[in-house]
Amino acid sequence: MELLLKYFPDLTEDQIEKFTKLEALYQDWNLKINVVSRKDIDELYLRHVLHSLAIAKVIQFKPNTKIMDVGTGGGFPGIPLAILYPECSFHLVDSINKKLNVVREVVEGLGLENVKTTHSRVEEIHDTYDFIVSRAVAAMPTFVHWVKGKVAKKQNHELKNGIVYLKGGDLAEELQDYPKATIYNISDFYSEDFFETKKVVHLPLKYKG
Repeated sequence: MELLLKYFPDLTEDQIEKFTKLEALYQDWNLKINVVSRKDIDELYLRHVLHSLAIAKVIQFKPNTKIMDVGTGGGFPGIPLAILYPECSFHLVDSINKKLNVVREVVEGLGLENVKTTHSRVEEIHDTYDFIVSRAVAAMPTFVHWVKGKVAKKQNHELKNGIVYLKGGDLAEELQDYPKATIYNISDFYSEDFFETKKVVHLPLKYKG
């Protein structure tokens, strides 16, 4: 929790309470359904929560922003972002229902009213969003193909609507066909060694009506 407050000192009491509760909920559920590895559960704030919130260092979502989290797994980055942005709506999608069951329980346990979940492949979602977030579920060309036609037309942010992606390592080859992609080094925002090779990638996507 101190780690979170180090980088997000303006959290409200309600947000602090939810982020504190988050760990107990995940530890409890992880014993029943393994959604987070043993090592990761011990470093939940560093490896999952803070990592998810790196997106908030690149873009501050305005109220009423619609965000889809594709391949949310155990609820990252969607749940930490939903706590940070209570006035935005989050749609967490995953094709593995077992993990989504945990996500639903955590959402309920935290009393998050700005999150909905869908057990589905993303290609079967027929809605549009301002931003589509994800944590390294596929190479960028595959991901772009999955989310085609799901980006809203109306722009409300300086950062153009599109994909905001958490990824590590060398992205040169993966992004060679996307000259409009911007790479942000998470190590510019956080000093912990864990983030040394980790990035946030923003790729604007055109609205396709």
